[in-house]
Amino acid sequence: MTGVDLCVQNVALPPAIKAGALAVVVGAGVSGVGAARLLHQMGARVRVLDRVASRIPDDFAAWATSVGVEIVCGEHTPLQFAGAALVVPSPGVAASVIRNMLPHEGALPEIMAETELAWRQLSGEPVLAVTGTSGKTTTTSLCAAMLEAQGLRVFTGGNIGTPLSEYVLSGVGGAKADVIVLELSSFQLQTCSTLHPRVAVLLNISENHLDYHADMAEYTSAKMQIFACQTANDTAVLHEGMDSLVSDYGLRARKIWYTQSERFPEMKLVGPHNRANAEAAWLACREFGVTEEAATRAVAAFLPLEHRLERVTEKGGVLYINDSKCTTVEALRVALESFDRPIVLLAGGKFKGGDLLGLLPLVRAKTRCVALYGASREHFEAAWQGAVPLSWDETLESAVCRAAGLAHSGDVVLLAPATSSYDQYPNYLRRGEDFKRVVREVLA
Repeated sequence: MTGVDLCVQNVALPPAIKAGALAVVVGAGVSGVGAARLLHQMGARVRVLDRVASRIPDDFAAWATSVGVEIVCGEHTPLQFAGAALVVPSPGVAASVIRNMLPHEGALPEIMAETELAWRQLSGEPVLAVTGTSGKTTTTSLCAAMLEAQGLRVFTGGNIGTPLSEYVLSGVGGAKADVIVLELSSFQLQTCSTLHPRVAVLLNISENHLDYHADMAEYTSAKMQIFACQTANDTAVLHEGMDSLVSDYGLRARKIWYTQSERFPEMKLVGPHNRANAEAAWLACREFGVTEEAATRAVAAFLPLEHRLERVTEKGGVLYINDSKCTTVEALRVALESFDRPIVLLAGGKFKGGDLLGLLPLVRAKTRCVALYGASREHFEAAWQGAVPLSWDETLESAVCRAAGLAHSGDVVLLAPATSSYDQYPNYLRRGEDFKRVVREVLA
């Protein structure tokens, strides 16, 4: 299994970098800023690279100037990596891209995710880690809620928005977390070599990020890296039906299998997938002493997260749902299965791969029509043209207005794009906010 031989078990980890050595951080997003601050605290010489100067946060730029952290903007060049002992890439920058930039002479630097860097600075806090193609953020948040309902001190971070570096930096002199809960993407896991969760959860794997990973095999291997350093004393929580993955990758941890259940009848989250997510969260948290009573209280109080099958409003008997976080074909399947009402589907954006044709029977059964917008029109039309009514608009706003006109009382207008937002929006958050703006203001 990828990365097993690099794992260090039950011994002190080697330092990520020696004092005075050069560390190059690629990207000045939240993880890059966290990594740069942590590396500076560790005594490294830090160089931050970002192609776009306007992406450098003002407060970070001021701090960097005051402490001598170098910031270089513009296209990346091999010279910028010369002499580096460590490279920490943004989660959106493939390790292969970094390797192609490295000088061909001399010792090669280690390429390390920000999560791996911060993990090596922990003081023994146990980690509960969650990955999967879809459902990561909801399940991670459910885990945190259950642990907190049990009275445990929890840090929640990773791909969910707060870098683990922030915990390490803020934890100096403070109280340690009883459990660290991390959402981990394939981008992060691909360059984690010693990360060792006490409990690791794999929700699902389906085609995704094939514009980033070389192929499905590379994507799957990145996801399975979450189990690479676990031993027989650890726990792996997996969905039923993943037996072949367990066999192929030789998982050593104790396996717990889950599927959807009716354990939490007061749950406010919609859809069978969320019943499965809640069950996975409960089985993971049970390993840290969480009782079923505490988990039940947490689930009953848990509200749907923004941009994830989020109810916006109901107008004229039409329910408007914002599932902007639906960035894959598999996530679209989940969204369609969550409603018993006829659906007017809004889809479009930068296509990341997936079997749209295979989804056609469900689309035909669940939707009244499909209102496409933006990029990837050709992918959707090639798969669905002639089988379901299709329209296309250049912008999401125009498509929402069209969808509102097509919907009947009792329908759902569902934004579930099955794509990334990068054709028209900087992220899925902005896309979801724009959808809600149109529904609340333009359709008023």
